[in-house]
Amino acid sequence: MTHSVNRRALMRGAVASALGLSSLSALGAGLASPTATSTTALSAALKGNIHHSVARWTFGFLSIDELCLLVRRLGFSAIDLVGPNDWHILKQHGVNSSMCNGAELNLEDGWGDAKFHKPLIERYQKHIDLVSDAGYKNLICFSGNKRGKDPEEGLKNATKGLKKILAQAEKRGVILQMELFNSKVDHPDYFADNSAWGIELCKRLDSPNFKLLYDIYHMQISEGDIIRTIQNNHQYFGHYHTAGVPGRNEIDDTQELYYPAIVRAIQATGFKGYVAQEFMPRRATDKEKIESLQAAIRICDV
Repeated sequence: MTHSVNRRALMRGAVASALGLSSLSALGAGLASPTATSTTALSAALKGNIHHSVARWTFGFLSIDELCLLVRRLGFSAIDLVGPNDWHILKQHGVNSSMCNGAELNLEDGWGDAKFHKPLIERYQKHIDLVSDAGYKNLICFSGNKRGKDPEEGLKNATKGLKKILAQAEKRGVILQMELFNSKVDHPDYFADNSAWGIELCKRLDSPNFKLLYDIYHMQISEGDIIRTIQNNHQYFGHYHTAGVPGRNEIDDTQELYYPAIVRAIQATGFKGYVAQEFMPRRATDKEKIESLQAAIRICDV
């Protein structure tokens, strides 16, 4: 997850729908109102080995209603990075909130800096209950920026702060998932810009209710060695995000990552969570962007 301008805008509820539901109808027969037959047929076409999802912010040209209709039409039923205000819409469509958000302050002010702990603890205590009461499981969190602090200080701060909410998360069955970002291109100064830092935090917290959101795009930029990292450390990874490198666009043959092999490696670990598409479609029309999502699902449906 990245592209902070777009992400912040979505988190603040500032992304407006660019299309009405009628516009989806024009993209293909049955898309705006998928019948049980059409959805079942597409679901059957997927292998069922991978739980697919898509990040809300990357398809902000669709309303949340439209995106729910689209994912059901494409044969899966989960959307990442949806907050409490829109959960009722997901439930109307039978779509899961596969990675909840809304508890974070922003992407820069996070758990690695103790001065943000008080508001973070208050917000996460509230949202842990909201997530659990809604029947969801995953809640995203962020390390935030260093601001001159060394990695060890950030680890100590994050450990101390997160321990104050972990007991509640364990009791309510909510998994806190800290996303790994790159600091080379997208998120300068971010603490959790490498898998080793995040894994050490997992070890210090020693809880099944704290995991890492392993963003493949970000970690390819930061450190590469994606498949071996997944094979050796999969027990710490609770969720995956995709995007192409370079550019974080479609995961096709224009970029350097080969996602079928990566997703097969994820599947081989016994992973039962979600692999969420988080690429920014570079194609021109809304119809082409939707086709990009369908293609990405097929690429990752190993």
